[in-house]
Amino acid sequence: MPGPLDGVRILDLTSNFMGPYASLLLADMGADVAKVESRQGDTTRGVGPCRNPGMSAIFLHLNRNKRSLALDLKSADGAAALRRMMTGADVLLYSLRPSSMARLGLSYAQAREANPRIVYCGTYGFGQNGPYADRPAYDDLIQAAVGMPVLQSRRNGPPDYVATAVADRVVGMAATSAVAMALYHRERTGRGQEVQVPMFETFAHFVMGDHLYGHTFVPAIGDWGYARMMNPDRRPYRTRDGYLGVNVYTDRHWQRFFALAGHPEMGEDPRFADIHGRTEHIGLLHDFLARTFTTRTTAAWTALLTEADIPVIEMHTPETLLEDPHMKEVGFFVDQRHPSEGRLRALGIPQRWSESGPELRYPAPRLGEHSAELLGEYGFTRHEIDDLLASGAVHPPAAHVPADDQ
Repeated sequence: MPGPLDGVRILDLTSNFMGPYASLLLADMGADVAKVESRQGDTTRGVGPCRNPGMSAIFLHLNRNKRSLALDLKSADGAAALRRMMTGADVLLYSLRPSSMARLGLSYAQAREANPRIVYCGTYGFGQNGPYADRPAYDDLIQAAVGMPVLQSRRNGPPDYVATAVADRVVGMAATSAVAMALYHRERTGRGQEVQVPMFETFAHFVMGDHLYGHTFVPAIGDWGYARMMNPDRRPYRTRDGYLGVNVYTDRHWQRFFALAGHPEMGEDPRFADIHGRTEHIGLLHDFLARTFTTRTTAAWTALLTEADIPVIEMHTPETLLEDPHMKEVGFFVDQRHPSEGRLRALGIPQRWSESGPELRYPAPRLGEHSAELLGEYGFTRHEIDDLLASGAVHPPAAHVPADDQ
């Protein structure tokens, strides 16, 4: 079944994590994504274990449902080819600095002149009207810039990064949303537009909604940082034989939990009777919870809390998550056969659509695998494609070992 973005053509000039995650989500929704890569390919082609060079685990997860065009944008012929392709594209998504795009002759003014309907979306480090405009940005830098390591240190000691590319992926999702909204605007007005999705400001918006806290008010009426989230005891609870994720949150949850723990009188204590009091005394509650959960096994607590309708779930590792019965039933992990990489475990598409359900159409591409195919679809003749290959502006597909030979 075609996805909701079926028929939308996207030229994807992004690499690393943030931009490719945005184009992955768009591709999963049915968009036709042409992944434009340099001769060396996306940097993530080398990140993680692989069976063939350039086809790493990280790359495979970030780039399914896309086709690869290996194009040298630093050559006059390569840049000219992309400008020509822009006339037939709905979206241009890029993660280069805007100054670099201008040097390549790929600025918004030039894109708009070629195609007034194009949605031109930049995903880069910093907003262009500030002093950091031309700085490079990566996930670690942006986590540091918005104070995430300091927030972590309130719980764990020295400043520390979150153990996933959280800034890249959050900002990637924001870029996906921005592109979809710009396409909706074009459907109503017929006009394309430029969209800027800066990492620093977008991730600060994500983090500071929780942690501006007392500084929301002028003058401040308290410290920064959401106290419950930053408490050092906010972690999975150790049981007699494992760990549990538990969120005793509402007044009703707490009344029931105090009764289960044998201390119903705590529900009448003004420190714990409502959410304001509990937030002020969260340290005492975390200590109480930690001591209480060690008294029973994981299975016993799961049964008791589920019966009481208190949110609970057993803690997984990435490995044990593969065996989770719910994930198996909904088909989250999908067995996939890749032409060069053999049998793979792919991540399913989490959303469900009643009318336009997207699907896994094809696996992540080899570098330049679809160069000639894509150029042909964008109006280049066979002779023109051969000339681009001969000049080196377009690179042929990377060699690979077929899956059957592994």
